[in-house]
Amino acid sequence: MKVILKENLDNLGHIGDIVKVAPGYARNYLLPKGLALEATTKNAKALDHAKKHLEYKKNKVLEQARQFAARIEGIALTLSHQAGEEGKLFGAVTNMELAENLKAQGVEIDRKKIVLAEPIKQVGDFTAIIKIHPEVNATLKVTVTKA
Repeated sequence: MKVILKENLDNLGHIGDIVKVAPGYARNYLLPKGLALEATTKNAKALDHAKKHLEYKKNKVLEQARQFAARIEGIALTLSHQAGEEGKLFGAVTNMELAENLKAQGVEIDRKKIVLAEPIKQVGDFTAIIKIHPEVNATLKVTVTKA
């Protein structure tokens, strides 16, 4: 079944794209949640008419993502953990803990969007990548100190 996307969806497409999906996925998820429209000739004509509005919405979302990325890049998290003599942590700093600390600073972000190459297990300075938008990533500076 072909549908016209009304929102950006990971692994599927961007606003205004016409994509082919399984009929059950369209009927049970995309259409009821208002994430897509069925790709009929009527909706295709309406899409052409609304293309300017969708382009404006795309640009607005992208600009908001860039502003949010700039806000995140201005933050430097400092975490203190118990560590051994060589600076090795008892446990690890994960993306869940980073999300909680960001929330405490007023920036709410889903932990699944925070990407660490591997969990942080040493004292020191690290960076984490935050996927805000398919086209926008932010870099978060994380400093882990010994408690």
